[in-house]
Amino acid sequence: MDNAMNHPLPINSAPAKPNSGDSSIGALLLESGKITPESAERVLRMQKELGIRFGEAAQRLGLITDADIQQVLARQFDYPYLTPGESKLSPHLVAAFQPFSPQVEMLRAVRSQLMLRWFARGHKSLTIMGVEPGDGTSLFAANLAVVFSQLGEDTLLVDANLRNPVQHELFDIKGRQGLSDILAGRGESSIATKIDSLLSLTVLPAGTLPPNPLELLSRSGFSALNLQLEAAHDIVLYDAPAFATASDVLPLAARTGGVLLVVRKNSTSLDNVSIFTDQVTQAGAKVVGSVLVDF
Repeated sequence: MDNAMNHPLPINSAPAKPNSGDSSIGALLLESGKITPESAERVLRMQKELGIRFGEAAQRLGLITDADIQQVLARQFDYPYLTPGESKLSPHLVAAFQPFSPQVEMLRAVRSQLMLRWFARGHKSLTIMGVEPGDGTSLFAANLAVVFSQLGEDTLLVDANLRNPVQHELFDIKGRQGLSDILAGRGESSIATKIDSLLSLTVLPAGTLPPNPLELLSRSGFSALNLQLEAAHDIVLYDAPAFATASDVLPLAARTGGVLLVVRKNSTSLDNVSIFTDQVTQAGAKVVGSVLVDF
């Protein structure tokens, strides 16, 4: 997103601007409607009198909040950041709507570990899966995809849960075609949806619910598709169904080579985790790490 141009403000019938070095903040506050030209005049006077930054002066006058400043800084540094009501995306995408919350700090920590331990070692795709239904895998995968895109990585989130998909709902995607249609030879990878409000994020929904998800994901054509998607994006994340309810996850794990395991606090069975890890290893994939979630 381009930085905003400086816009003159009328003070005593003469154009004026926020002080140099802080002008983008003032212009963006004006453009976003956080302050009016009239209130900006008061801000500029205080800024000049006290020798402080435009944003600090606006806060002292009670015109804006710290959250307003964070949002403007996000725009200034090309960091996708949404406010409730400005997008049809699900409010459960906390990485998009509350990027400075402790919960999202945890997501960024996971992102850093994955960059170092997996993607920096030549891998480009990763399967994200839970052990049992209700582990929160899909929601975690969606938010993780958002934080990868906020890093500037060209990120593709693929909904590979061909039994109970939700990514199309989280990202407000209306089209019916998706991964299953591509694997069945009835669609192209170009049907993936670019999420304009999040810059570097694209989502490929599950598509038409098939009667044979295991067979579709086991086809050799899926390997070719994965290579095609990897060539077109920096990061490819697959949201997979729960291991305890579907055998689809094993061919999916084998295609990507790596799995991030999502475990729900006070819910997921440790015995099932052990069984899952053994079977993923036998399928030729590596459990890159595990994440304990509580949402």
